[in-house]
Amino acid sequence: MVKRQLLHYLVFVGAIALGTILRFWNLDLKPLWLDEVITALFSLGRNYNDIPLEAVFSLERLDQIFSFNPASCPQIAANLAIQSTHPPLFFCLMHHWVETHLVGIMAQGLIWWMRSLPALFGVSAIAAVYYLNRVAFSPAAGLMAAAMIAVSPFCVYLSQEARHYTLPMLLITLALLGLIQIQQDFSKQRLRFSVWTSWVIVNSIGLYVHYFFILAFIAQVVTLFGLMSWQCHLLPRRSWLAAILAVIGVVTSFLPWFPMLLGHFNRSETNWLPQAQHITPLYQTLASWILMIVALPVENQPLWIVVPSVLLMVLVAGWVAWYTCIGLKQLWHISENQLSLLTLGSFTLCVLLEFFAISYLMGKDITFVPRYHFVYYPSLVALIAASLVKDEPPLSFFKKVEKRKDKQNCYLLFFIFSCLSCVLVVSNLVFQKPYNPQLVAQNINQAPIPIMVIVGYQDYQDIALGLSFALALEKVKSNAEFAFFKRSLGYEYVWEKLSQLQPLANQLNLWVVAPGLKQRDYPPQLALSSQNICTIEPKQHYRIGIPYQLYRCRR
Repeated sequence: MVKRQLLHYLVFVGAIALGTILRFWNLDLKPLWLDEVITALFSLGRNYNDIPLEAVFSLERLDQIFSFNPASCPQIAANLAIQSTHPPLFFCLMHHWVETHLVGIMAQGLIWWMRSLPALFGVSAIAAVYYLNRVAFSPAAGLMAAAMIAVSPFCVYLSQEARHYTLPMLLITLALLGLIQIQQDFSKQRLRFSVWTSWVIVNSIGLYVHYFFILAFIAQVVTLFGLMSWQCHLLPRRSWLAAILAVIGVVTSFLPWFPMLLGHFNRSETNWLPQAQHITPLYQTLASWILMIVALPVENQPLWIVVPSVLLMVLVAGWVAWYTCIGLKQLWHISENQLSLLTLGSFTLCVLLEFFAISYLMGKDITFVPRYHFVYYPSLVALIAASLVKDEPPLSFFKKVEKRKDKQNCYLLFFIFSCLSCVLVVSNLVFQKPYNPQLVAQNINQAPIPIMVIVGYQDYQDIALGLSFALALEKVKSNAEFAFFKRSLGYEYVWEKLSQLQPLANQLNLWVVAPGLKQRDYPPQLALSSQNICTIEPKQHYRIGIPYQLYRCRR
């Protein structure tokens, strides 16, 4: 028995260690992309007013833009309220983290430290989901959940993002743990003040970390009140009063920031999400589930790699789905597991319904973005893990020993594919950064002559996108200049601003990053001062989410 427990905890520590290695491996390999640039700006205590607009600046200015500026949390919150669409707590935590570790480090040293805090939250989520499943089902289920999340390519990807995904995922896991304990206390005819208080505190913190936590909180409330109504005759006294007061406490705690939420809801920065088309949210959700388990190269790859990768991903995910369905049926027949199954299952279903409601009714298809599915990831992984550790064999015609060997071999194959997927993630072959700043920088840096990059911007998102290109270009090119010109009045204003510039070089490559502009709408020639004429290079037009075009300028 002692040896078995020792082995159990050794495997748990091994899962933590493996998860840590995968999350910190090549942490700074990928360049900062648009969303991470936003994190960097506000976490450093800066805002978009620190960026020179309507003027040309050299890449050396980036070290000043991305230098640490001491700021209080209220100041950071004020910046976010005006210039972004996020609650403040994660950015305040990141500011303190940066202040402790990053003072004096220039722009290119940002990446590792900016991503290390989310990576630590990602490691903490491994331990949290272990405890969740241990309390909800069994130690073996906890161990399986920890192992699955440790080698999940989806979770490794989120952990290597300098964004607020792993922290709310950790908080959602802890909130679900509190919800499970509350339900178990009901069955034991008791109410524990410490459990209710912890649940209120975790949810209150979560609402200030990410707006999507609101979806998780609503799903918890629906699950809590639904299960209380279902077993109302078994509830201890004052259960409803405790639940109502707890919900009121969480809601009240968020009221100071609620006006900011209403203001952020209709900001232009949220309009990039597409409208749901027919059943697209359904298969996009299924695709995100597959990526939680296995992720092979399909982005920017030739067809002979894409097709086998997709087939293998579907096969592995199909095997997991098969065993999950069988395991869940077996778990349901064990009365001790029914309450936990109902709690986690109801929460997952509620969040999915919220996703579909937002996608279909509000015209913003959030299922389109795989990373947004972090909201219900902890509960989904907990259910899958619990279903996979059942001793009952799924196919009764095999001998008992043969069944167990077959199942163990399948588990081993599953973890091999998951680990391989994680290696591909940290090697920048899977979950590549949106808009691929590294590739853009490579395309722009084609010749040893000076470079000027002009970005037409309409909102802060365009500015952050341009800065991500500038940071990537800074790594490979020193004699380059950038400029942001407002395009809200049309690109004629941008061309006019260009004509007023006075470039120092007689010959340069001019790149025009023009969101919303089609290739045919780029002028064949642009004037760069009265002396430089820039001629379009038709074969040097690229589009990777947004278009960018090369012009060759000569006096």
